[in-house]
Amino acid sequence: QVQLVESGGGLVQPGGSLRLSCAASGSFFSINAMGWYRQAPGKQRELVATITGGGSTNYADSAKGRFTIPRDNAKNTVYLQMNSLKAEDTAVYYCNAEYVHWSRIALTSWGQGTQVTISS
Repeated sequence: QVQLVESGGGLVQPGGSLRLSCAASGSFFSINAMGWYRQAPGKQRELVATITGGGSTNYADSAKGRFTIPRDNAKNTVYLQMNSLKAEDTAVYYCNAEYVHWSRIALTSWGQGTQVTISS
């Protein structure tokens, strides 16, 4: 089982920056892709960015050019660096990990979410 703990959310003015962190812990064979999703009030959860263990990244169109998703495999930690933030980035941000259990079963884990609010 993988536990994901997010941190770094908060209130930021438009145009500002914020960095989210997500640390994975627990017992597992390996962690494959990790990613960030977000859910704004009244909307469905949507992809923000993902990164594989090998470093291949995928970004939502809304995140391209403004967000990056670095990953530290040694620490089982993924980050979301968000720049040029807009009011429409306001949402609860969730960390996601696709991992392989010791039984070799592929599973998915979600963090508890961290609130990001962009407002002046």
